[in-house]
Amino acid sequence: MREKSWELNQYTMRQNISEKITLEKEKIQALAKYAQEHKSKATIQIINSFVPFIGIWILMYLSLDISYWLTLALGVVNTFFLVRIFIIQHDCGHQSFVKNRTAQKIIGHACSYFSTIPFKYWAKSHNVHHKTNGQLELRDIGDVPTFTTVEFKNFSKAKRLMYRIYRAPVVMFLFAPVYYLFVQIRSVKVKLPAFKKEKRGLLLNNLLILAVFIILGFTLGWVSFLLVHLTILVLFSIVAMWFFYVQHQHEHGYKQWKKDWDYITAALKGSTYYKIPKLFNWLTGHIGLHHIHHLNPAIPNYNLKKCIQENPWLKQVPTVISFKDSLKLMSHKLWDETQQRMISFREFYELDRRNLISVPVENK
Repeated sequence: MREKSWELNQYTMRQNISEKITLEKEKIQALAKYAQEHKSKATIQIINSFVPFIGIWILMYLSLDISYWLTLALGVVNTFFLVRIFIIQHDCGHQSFVKNRTAQKIIGHACSYFSTIPFKYWAKSHNVHHKTNGQLELRDIGDVPTFTTVEFKNFSKAKRLMYRIYRAPVVMFLFAPVYYLFVQIRSVKVKLPAFKKEKRGLLLNNLLILAVFIILGFTLGWVSFLLVHLTILVLFSIVAMWFFYVQHQHEHGYKQWKKDWDYITAALKGSTYYKIPKLFNWLTGHIGLHHIHHLNPAIPNYNLKKCIQENPWLKQVPTVISFKDSLKLMSHKLWDETQQRMISFREFYELDRRNLISVPVENK
């Protein structure tokens, strides 16, 4: 992959992308009507997500007698139906899928037995992410851990090496997603005071999911069950990680210390508008319209498409990327506070060689 070229004079000029975005009050208020839940739309989404998933799951199980390669092919398809199920869980965590709060909890917890992502704990940490998206103090909540150029410069050689290994594509998009799903999310990692009481609930959730696995394992046979379900879960974790990465690791993103942080700017500059084919938009619950989701997380996924169609200004955001563009994001490794953009390791070492890595004056 070719590294982005840059010039010294571009580095010395702080770009306008760090400026705050202001929206007319009317535009923000106009989005409120899309936050209305629809029982029929929610019901249809539950049906066209769970029924195909269970059906393909059964086909995967039966296909093991023919060839695991057929099982794997079916697993690729079924992964996206699990993504749809997770999007339902995600919306319930935002209290935006159905009106009834009890129904939200029931549906959200039911989805979590399929995704294995704990409903309550993940939703709570994800909502913190929405309230602080782009704040450097809390960048590790709901986003890919990202260091600034100054922080990386001050790392020891060992810590630099560890970070470089972590940000390597094979680790970031293969091993890290699996680790997150099977290890990291199984214990409370958020250090905020509000999460101290989550340990017992998370432990109970893990035990219940384990109980379901044990029942299915003994009923269907451990080897067959694990070959089917672990295939789906591993692929699901990779797809989920890719989307999380693309949503906030774009070049001209928005990452600020709390004193300079702005919610609207974080939503429209710090979150991407990922333009992917219609089928994949449907399969992923239109989560590619991530700038709208961050602008108003109360909008259910089934209303996002209508929202952008009826509000053309939402298509004119500075973070529109195609799938081809998104592949280039894999070279983004560090946040440069002076340029206000993500840069590669190669760019970092060139800047460091020229002694251009320093804390911006306004952050000193």
